[in-house]
Formats: sequence, structure tokens, C-alpha cells
Amino acid sequence: MKLLKYIYLVILLAMNFEAFAQELDATIQLRPRYEYRNGIKSLMKPGDKPTSFVSQRSRFNLNFKQDKLKLKLTFQNVRTWGDIATTTQSDKNGIALFEVWAQYDFNANWSSRMGRQVLSYDNQRILGEIDWAQQGQSHDALLFSYHKKNNQLDLGFAFNANTENLIAPTTAYTTNYKSMQYAWYHSKINELNMSLLFLNTGFEYANSSTDLIVDYKQTYGTYLSFKNTKWDYNLSLYGQSGKSSDKNVNAFYAGLNLGYALATKFKATLGYEFLSGKNQDDTSTSIKSFSPIFGTNHAFNGYMDYFYVGNHQNSVGLQDAFLKLNYTENKWQFNLTPHLFSAPNTVMDGANKMDSYLGTEIDFTISYALQKDVVASAGYSQMFGSKTLEKLKIGDASTTNNWIWLMISINPKIFTSK
Repeated sequence: MKLLKYIYLVILLAMNFEAFAQELDATIQLRPRYEYRNGIKSLMKPGDKPTSFVSQRSRFNLNFKQDKLKLKLTFQNVRTWGDIATTTQSDKNGIALFEVWAQYDFNANWSSRMGRQVLSYDNQRILGEIDWAQQGQSHDALLFSYHKKNNQLDLGFAFNANTENLIAPTTAYTTNYKSMQYAWYHSKINELNMSLLFLNTGFEYANSSTDLIVDYKQTYGTYLSFKNTKWDYNLSLYGQSGKSSDKNVNAFYAGLNLGYALATKFKATLGYEFLSGKNQDDTSTSIKSFSPIFGTNHAFNGYMDYFYVGNHQNSVGLQDAFLKLNYTENKWQFNLTPHLFSAPNTVMDGANKMDSYLGTEIDFTISYALQKDVVASAGYSQMFGSKTLEKLKIGDASTTNNWIWLMISINPKIFTSK
């Protein structure tokens, strides 16, 4: 109810200022999702039982443009059905501001944006919105952008604190990164797209003397993509260096996808990812495991989120070989993706080295457009884990580990004015 009141108030204000606006539109998103979880993110342990629930995202988006000024405001409420009583007088989830930013276009080539905003680039492997998560991901940042013809350069800056302190804090800031700077350059040459990224993130920690120190880690690399009527491919190469909690960082990532349209409605994509890791018998203090730091990681390495979705950090790394099969028919879309996972670094069982094979995951999804702005989708995934995966996840691979979900996404435009 609070969200509806906010929406009603904003629309009234927007209508009152309609005479001054060149462009104004408002949209609503309602996205309930049912999930049956029986081994998602980690193998089920003996005695564990599956669970199910319905989560829901409710968003209201307002976009405003006047001359050189652009504004965006997104209210958001994320909840689990039943987490408050039917007769409650308050909503414990509250209303959050997912995005609220202002952009000013200095001229045809230069613009600046400041405020809470989504930072999403290329295939979202390093910087993404994480749209699958009901809460998504956005940053408090300042962005300068240069764009001319087929070239674009973005420079981003962020600096975080937990509150308006009167004196320097005595405990480390751990809610997020302390500071961030990045540069992203993109160029398009005919059917080839090339991007270069340099990302510098500083995380604060307390050393042995309880002094607060910010260590900076750098992520840098390139993303190349090509597409014509039949073929498409993309190549990602990234490295990481610097320091984290007084430990040296030396890690890297490589990803390749090669797709071919076998028919007008049927496409196959063969892919491979390598994320560096560290041998479990390696006694050095260096961090050798690559971290896709702000990436939309649910879209990679299997939908059951066994790797890099709040887990598998500073571990043995990952090799993921997969085949994506996509078929579209009118309003229907079908996707089938088997993944073959293995560890590029040594997993130990006591003094013995284990087999590198981690398991196979099968992901199947289906979607249907009921009408404009209304899409129903569903998915089934199953993990066939190995003894090595059991060692990493401390679960039972012999039991059925699967996941089922059903979702409705409703995204109508409810108001527009030009």
C-alpha cells in the first residue's frame, strides 16, 4: 500500500509539471516468482529437506527529460509472500530507492550522471545489474561519459561511508567497497565491437594494529564481440592484481562463446570459461582466485548458482564448458544448456589429490509472451555432482539436487507525455 501511495503522489506531481516537461513517462513492474529449492548453491546435506516460497519485486519507474537534463527515479519493494501478517499495520520490507539519478548533457558528446544508478557494461561479467535477483544491484556514483559516433568513454567514481561521521571511524567500513574508480572504452567497427575496462576498487580493513587501511584491487581487460546473420562470437580476457586485506592478488579470467544460427528459429552456442584459482595445498598467502566482482553471475556457470553467487570466492577456480541451445516459435522461447564443471586447481582430500571433475548441471527454461508487457517463464535445473564437489560443498551428491521456478513479469507503461 505504501508503494501505491508513493506512485500516486509522484504521478500527481508529474502531471502538475507536465507543461514544463519535454518527455515524461512512468512504468510499473510486478514480478512474483515461485521457487522450489532442493540443492541450489550447495549440495543437500543428510537430513536437509527442500523448501519453497514466492518472492516478489514491485517497482515504479519515472523518467523525465527537459532540454539537457534527464532524471530517473525508481521505487522498489522486495518481499516474500507471507513475511508479514495479513492484518499488519506496517510493512517491514519498506520502500527502497533502487535508482535516483540526474544526468546533464553538456553538449552532443559529453554528459555527466550522478546518484544511485545501475552500472552495466558489455556482457555484465564484471559490472552488471544482477536483474535476476529481486533486489538488483545499483551504485552511488558519479559518471562522466563521452560518446561520439561509434566510440564511447565512461569514467566512473564512487566513495562510500556508513554515515555522516563527526570523526574518523574506528571500525572498518564493510557494507560495500570504500572507493571505486573505473574507465570503460567502447568502439564499434562494422560488425566488431571492442571494449576495454580498467576498474580500481578499494576495500577497507583493520590491520593487526587496528589501523584502518584501504587496499586496492585492479580488474582490467577486454571484451570483443562480433555478429552477422549466421555467426556471432564474444571473447573476454581479464586480469586482477593489487592487494586485498594485505594479501597480493594475481588472478585472471578467460571466456569464449561461439554461436551459429542453424535455422531461422534455432541457434546453438558453444562456450568455455576459465576462472583462475588456487591449489588447496598451496601455502602462499597470495590470492590467485579470480573474482567477477560486480558481475551478473547468475547468468554464468549454471542457474543453480553453485559458483560465484555469494560463494566460491578464494577457492580452486572453475572451468565451465557448456552448450546453449535456443529455439523460438512465435511467442515461445525454449533454452537448454548443459554445463560441464571442473576445477583448474588441486582439490585435496587429506594428503590425496582428488579428481578435477566437479559435476554436470542441466538448465532448461521456457518463456511465453502472454501479451505486450506480460511474460510468463519457468525453469528446471539439476546438478549431478561428483565426490570432488562434495568435498568443496560439504553435501551429498548422490541425492537429487534440483531447482524449479515459475515467474510472471508484468511491465506496463502507465503514463507518458511529450
